[in-house]
Amino acid sequence: MSALQAPAGRTPSRGRIDKRQAILEAAFTVFSCRGYEQTSVKEIADEANVAKTTVYSHLEDKENLFRQTMAATAEMVLAENLAAVDRLRTPGDDLRAVLEDVAHEMLRLCCDPRSRALRWLTYSQVARFPDLIDTVQGRTSVQLGEALADRIARLSLTGQIRHCDPAQAAEQFLALLIGPVETRSRMGTREVPVDEIHAVSWAAVDTFIRAYATVS
Repeated sequence: MSALQAPAGRTPSRGRIDKRQAILEAAFTVFSCRGYEQTSVKEIADEANVAKTTVYSHLEDKENLFRQTMAATAEMVLAENLAAVDRLRTPGDDLRAVLEDVAHEMLRLCCDPRSRALRWLTYSQVARFPDLIDTVQGRTSVQLGEALADRIARLSLTGQIRHCDPAQAAEQFLALLIGPVETRSRMGTREVPVDEIHAVSWAAVDTFIRAYATVS
């Protein structure tokens, strides 16, 4: 039985949920620093300030701990990106300015240490965990693309961008952002300077506006 499942009529206690979250956060810290193979459950327990047996009682074994850690971290990254995209719900009259703010925030999140570590761990462990790409992408780029497509559809309905396929437009916008940064960050292994983040976000928005906006 997983840590988030309980017998009928019972729900996990708040303390148990909080302790599980602390373990997952500690696990990501250690996995990010040492990689999967070099990390031990004891190191994670020490980082979380809990007993080793407590880690096992919440997350069964190292493999499940890694999978759950990656999924939980991807969820947190997604939540922050969705908050950025939500600014497009009411963009006002200056669509370019709002798109530039949204694009810059998304790239800032993409280039922060947590997101870079998430990508690095995903790429490095995909042979051992072949479902990891689906787990991480499903909680990040896929759901983010769906949210962005929804906002683009709304912009199309209000006449701020031309009629288009919202899903395709969202995919293209994300490609304009993520493609250059993935190259510049060397798949998450290099920190991208602030001026490069600004340059990439500006160029992505400029290209998108030229392609889709009814008024540039």
